Amino acid sequence: MNLQLPTPAPHLSKAPGAAPNRLLSTRAGGALVKQYWDRLFTARERGATVVWYNGAALNPIFQAAGIEWCHGEAFGARLAAMHLEAPAQQAGEGYGYINELCSYARTTLGCAVLTKQAAESSAGGLMPDTDVLASRLPPPDLFVNAYAGCSTGQQWDEISYRLFNKQLPLFKVSYPLLWGNSPEDGYLRGPEWERASHYVAAQLHKLIEFLEHHTGRPFDWEALREAMHYIKRAGELRLEAMALCRAKPAPATFWDWIASIAPINFLPGNQALVDYFAGVKAEIEQRLIDGVAALPNERYRLAFDGIMNWNKVGWLANKFAENDAAVMVGRYTHNSFWHEPQLIDPDDPILGMAQHYLLCPFNHSAKTLGELLLRECEAYGVEGVVFHATRTCRSATNGQTIMAQMAQKAGLQTMFFEGDVADESFYKDAVLESRLEAMLETIDSRRRLA
Repeated sequence: MNLQLPTPAPHLSKAPGAAPNRLLSTRAGGALVKQYWDRLFTARERGATVVWYNGAALNPIFQAAGIEWCHGEAFGARLAAMHLEAPAQQAGEGYGYINELCSYARTTLGCAVLTKQAAESSAGGLMPDTDVLASRLPPPDLFVNAYAGCSTGQQWDEISYRLFNKQLPLFKVSYPLLWGNSPEDGYLRGPEWERASHYVAAQLHKLIEFLEHHTGRPFDWEALREAMHYIKRAGELRLEAMALCRAKPAPATFWDWIASIAPINFLPGNQALVDYFAGVKAEIEQRLIDGVAALPNERYRLAFDGIMNWNKVGWLANKFAENDAAVMVGRYTHNSFWHEPQLIDPDDPILGMAQHYLLCPFNHSAKTLGELLLRECEAYGVEGVVFHATRTCRSATNGQTIMAQMAQKAGLQTMFFEGDVADESFYKDAVLESRLEAMLETIDSRRRLA
């Protein structure tokens, strides 16, 4: 995407260490997400059919089928971001899911334990504890698993299925890993890509048949086309807004895109979704006109690789800002979530949907991941890469060492810190601080020698 970016006007700097200037428009996304969850919590009272699913963004299919959906990872991330994950994690550990298990899975499996207990309490005439957010999910009628690149994720819903006494229907979508080993195979190209795309598309048609059987209703193909029309437009606006952030100083950063993950990941495909990303883009455009920067004293541009540590989002954003380091881009934000909207044909959307599901950021070879990282670093003028080695997510950390080597050969400085997606006990503030300081000092030294 080639955009002519306006030159930012002069902007008065604040004192070093000022807080990041976060986008105000992302608050609208938070309101939409809250409305979504609050509505889901009342699904049983409204007589709605509920599916629990993990992995790929299958929600447009559920939307068209007239089913309400609960994305397990999304709810686990929400609990962690609100620092309300403890009851679910304790319930999961009490049931036998040790703390070395993926904390997304452990959190939402703990939610399943609490949900089942709440349903049993209601059936016995007792009042469930609705003050615990982790216990408010409606019990599922169906399970659908659609996990790429993660062996734990591929078993996640089978474990939930067993927890609910093997009495609920379960459908599983299988995704082949995109190895890219042959010269003709690569990102969005080659025989491997074509075979895998059609293989997954065929399974999506089978999933739709599964939903028709268990709902007793014909699938609404026109509703799917409409949902994907909105999702495609939202994806386009999101990419256009991201590209505007290549300007120096950046009008928005990685942390703003972290705040926008939930809307593009699992909210309904409708006009509200499009309006949200149009608002985000409009605010960024206005910042460029007014010369408003995300960091008042931007000195460094970094990339962030790895899933977000949801317990520490605010702390991390502030820590990088204190060091005048603008985190520009990340695998989890810029190479995920309907990020190739040109693949979507709203009139015939299944193939493009299948291809996006294959493009899960953990479903590529380390070589491909490294190439994508270097492409983004060049586009955003990045000098260093921060690797978040996620303690309980092996699929996110696989390949990071190779990616770091590729980045170093390209002249980029790198650092690693250990953390987790939803369990802050694995994270140490001091480790991040000391390693970030060392990396920025090295970047300064390189600049002086250049």
